Amino acid sequence: MLDTKDFTFFESHNTFDFKALFSKIIAYWYWFLIALLITFTVAYQVNIRKQKIYGMSTTIAYKEENNPFFTSNTSLVFNWGGTSDQVSTLMSTIKSRSHNEDVVRELQYYVEYLRQGKYNMEDAYGEVPFVVKLNKHLPQLIGRVINIRFINAKTFEIAIPFQEAKVGLYNYTTDEYSHTNVPVGEFKKQYKIGQQIALPFLNLKLELTDNPGFYEGASYMIRFADFNGVVAGYQGIDVESDAKAGSIVRLGLSGTNKARMVDYLNGTVNVLIKKQLQMKNQFAANTIDFIDSTLVAMEGQLKNTEDELKKFSRDKNIFEVEDGGEKYSSLLSDLDTEKDLIERKIVYYDRLKNYLLSNEDFSRLPAPSVAGIDDPNIIANIAKLTGLSAERAEMAYTVKSDKKFKDFDNQMEALKKVLLENIATAKAAVQYDLRAINKKISVAEQNIKKLPEQQQELVKINRKYDLSKNIYNTFLAKRSEADIVRAANLSDIQFIDPAKDTGGGLIGPKTSVNYVMALFLGLLIPFLLIFVLTLLDNTIKNIEDITRLTKIPVIGVIGKKHTTTNLAVFEKPKSALAESFRAVRSSLQFLYKKQQAGSKVLMLTSSISGEGKTFCSMNIATVFAMSEKKTVIVGLDLRKPKIFQDFGYENNIGVVNHLIGQKTLEEITLKTEIPYLDLITSGPVPPNPSELIMSENMRELIEELKAKYDYVILDTPPVGLVADALELTEYCDATIYVVRQGITRKDMLTLVNNKHKRGELENISILFNGFENKAKYGYGYGYGYGYGYGYGAYGEGYLEMPEKRNRIKEWVDKFFKK
Repeated sequence: MLDTKDFTFFESHNTFDFKALFSKIIAYWYWFLIALLITFTVAYQVNIRKQKIYGMSTTIAYKEENNPFFTSNTSLVFNWGGTSDQVSTLMSTIKSRSHNEDVVRELQYYVEYLRQGKYNMEDAYGEVPFVVKLNKHLPQLIGRVINIRFINAKTFEIAIPFQEAKVGLYNYTTDEYSHTNVPVGEFKKQYKIGQQIALPFLNLKLELTDNPGFYEGASYMIRFADFNGVVAGYQGIDVESDAKAGSIVRLGLSGTNKARMVDYLNGTVNVLIKKQLQMKNQFAANTIDFIDSTLVAMEGQLKNTEDELKKFSRDKNIFEVEDGGEKYSSLLSDLDTEKDLIERKIVYYDRLKNYLLSNEDFSRLPAPSVAGIDDPNIIANIAKLTGLSAERAEMAYTVKSDKKFKDFDNQMEALKKVLLENIATAKAAVQYDLRAINKKISVAEQNIKKLPEQQQELVKINRKYDLSKNIYNTFLAKRSEADIVRAANLSDIQFIDPAKDTGGGLIGPKTSVNYVMALFLGLLIPFLLIFVLTLLDNTIKNIEDITRLTKIPVIGVIGKKHTTTNLAVFEKPKSALAESFRAVRSSLQFLYKKQQAGSKVLMLTSSISGEGKTFCSMNIATVFAMSEKKTVIVGLDLRKPKIFQDFGYENNIGVVNHLIGQKTLEEITLKTEIPYLDLITSGPVPPNPSELIMSENMRELIEELKAKYDYVILDTPPVGLVADALELTEYCDATIYVVRQGITRKDMLTLVNNKHKRGELENISILFNGFENKAKYGYGYGYGYGYGYGYGAYGEGYLEMPEKRNRIKEWVDKFFKK
């Protein structure tokens, strides 16, 4: 039946011992030292292998620039938009894929110039004596290092190691990947500087820079990188606007090569300026293209009219023919010119209306001025619509928000409706003017019919010629106007501070961060190890652990032995260890005084093997014998006997032989070199040790020993493993339960508590063995729990101090002996 005594969790609680953890941290200080040495060494190696990181920047401003040739009379109107909207678009454009593709292509940054550094390959852009000129129409070897060694001032050798028979190629013009077969091994070939390299996997030539310096015998490397990967890398360019000045934008890059970053920053701004100016000139470019196509047709028409006039004037007195029809010819010329202008307006309005209704891209609309339209509403709205359309097309690569596109679409749709209304109104007005002009022309033509036939013919020819000439001259004037406006346009993006290498810019690597991490890890790793060891370590460390877990009294504390055998008291009777056993003897004698006089039987047991039960048995027996008390040690650990070894005997005969009736007590009793101390070994290992211990012969043996000796010391098996020791308690006056520091588990004391409370172990005390006064075990108690002998001034006068070990010297001697 279960007893409440079995439930020991009512008695104590397992709590984490922070004091033991702290003590262990102090004890294992060298772990922290070793960990810090390792982490700082790793941090140092990482730092010296890292390339220096630099930061380069440039500053630009967005400012709407008015055309100096634009006046109120200029027919071409350009509108780039408001600053607040354009700065955000500008920032998005700089980080866009399409823009960075243009910059990478412009600078050919997919060509990597490399050199072998001390620890790794380094970017040598701007430092090599040559530039690579690609045949952009042919594919190049991608991702492979191409070694270049200059044999002399005019000859170089390329070397490419091929581990596989097939390599990848990339065409930077068509953006196409392909493959080709190559010879496995190292490919080598010599070329002249400037000579075209035409191989299935390489199509380029090398040209020297303006100042190549001394390069004979030098070696370099080039590599063709993945175009999309390079572009993606530069899309991470840092772009931010000034908080105080919204039109100021700062661009920044970080990397290992300052020259490459400077060129890219300036290149990206130049490409941006070029594209923005092209967009700004789009209106003028559309107008010029329209005029050029019209002039081609007008030149042919004018030439035909000239030929007709020459043919008519042949063999005629032209002055006599002109006389009389000159005034009508001049009038009709003016009227025809005016009519042509009105008809061109109507045609433009019709085409513009159809274009607005059937198209969505309005970036290529020509200026209304080409048709002589000077209506300010139509001119302004067409310019706005052209600008919005061009801006929306650019946003397709920079903006992912559908709302932004919808805003643009709504604006353009509103402008379309306004323009259609403007077109309808303006067209009605010019149609009225056309009817008026037609009436005037009809009157003039009636008057001309009254002239002679030849004069009528001449007027007709002159009329055609003057009309063609006037139209041609008008278009020439418009084209000149558009050229002037386009040439005078300025970009709204301006450099404030171009990127430049001024010698500074170092931003990394952050070596201090690595050293801080090394310090942190060097302290954290051993701390975690010690914490885990402390957490997993469930062994007894100190007296406080014992008193917290059990009410059984502690009879003494035994230090760690410093002798070659287990007979520590006999070998060094004046040592602190010997005094601690004398303190145990005194405590036992105090216990025995409370009992009846006569011989005393003392049993020593433990939880498991290895806790020093036999060691304590031998030395407790020794201190009793040294006080001239007849003492005998009886080896009753029949399963694993070993008490005989330190006394120099064999385990041939012993208790087992007596219990089975083979030997008498005198025959199994052995004399030792220690006066008053006898030894009885366990003898051969029997098949039934428990039954022998429980036999009546065991009782008789104990009675015989009590009659012969003052003290009988029983060395028994561990009570935590077998029940043999429990069978001997009835013969014992006292029981010592040996607990060893760092060996005995805390839960073993639960077992002893249960047996003690159930009465299976009576008059029991705990002997704390193997104690080391070191920080890793927690707390400090001197040797000899009863007397407290330690290493103080008192001990130095009365005790033999163990020689302190110089471990460093031992390690050095051991190393040199090897």
